[in-house]
Amino acid sequence: MTVGDAELVTLAQAGDAGALGVLLTRHEAGMRAVAVSLLGYGPDAEDAVQDAMVTALRRVGEIRDSAAVGPWLRTVVRNNARMTLRAPRPTPVADPGWFAHPATEPTPEESLDSGALRDWVWHAIGELSEPDRLVTMLRYFSDASSYDQIAAVCGVPVGTVRSRLSHARRALAGGLRAAATSTHADVRAAGDARWREGVDMIATAMRGDFDHVVHDTWWPDAQMVVPGGPRGGRELAVRGMTSDLHAGVRQRLRTVVSSGDVLIWETDLLSPPDNPDHCPPAALWLQVLREGRVRQLTLFHPVPARL
Repeated sequence: MTVGDAELVTLAQAGDAGALGVLLTRHEAGMRAVAVSLLGYGPDAEDAVQDAMVTALRRVGEIRDSAAVGPWLRTVVRNNARMTLRAPRPTPVADPGWFAHPATEPTPEESLDSGALRDWVWHAIGELSEPDRLVTMLRYFSDASSYDQIAAVCGVPVGTVRSRLSHARRALAGGLRAAATSTHADVRAAGDARWREGVDMIATAMRGDFDHVVHDTWWPDAQMVVPGGPRGGRELAVRGMTSDLHAGVRQRLRTVVSSGDVLIWETDLLSPPDNPDHCPPAALWLQVLREGRVRQLTLFHPVPARL
């Protein structure tokens, strides 16, 4: 007996990744037809479909008319395609709400936490290769979410970003198509620990003791990279933080996202009152770890995507 869409949506909303996989497989042809009708055959159409599948992971809980999931998925694809057609440059084309983090809206992690698919999602992201995982986390869980900003952070061409994202989305969608229903470890505790760790480290840095943070948590040969700027070792990081503190700049941790050996902090930069334009409003700390210690930090100042 074939299970209907309504029952599959109910199961997916209860956290059954396999049920969501069946839904996506069932409606994939219709989703692709919409994308091709607007974008033609090619990578843009495939991106629109794959982004819709990733969006479904987060937003399946928002579906009210469970029998109309097919039209809902096709609408997501149609919106993605239209945004691609309108975009003057590569920008996020999935769900804008996943990228914007206004104070009155839930963060991406909070949105995932509201659904039982959270653990499956983070397990699946953790199974990606480090390059694919890195670009996926930046695109879906950071302010540096446009293709050109991801390329700047990672130091690779935009085409490489597109390729890695496409590979990652295929892996995530493929996992769903395979009806991956096994249970995975609860990621909330690990996420909470990373958040507390980040808060403590930023607080220590704001007291003028960032050198202690670097000494305790960075490898001696760790590298710091500023896209379009300097590159150096631990002393560059300490010198930069010390200079900011002397100038009256303060930082406040806003977001922490981690998976495997990739850790992302996003901080608000607070310029001194007498020089409100001293620094950009935010910073992204992309930390690549080895055995739990930082082996490379890329410091980037995101520009919010214009959708």
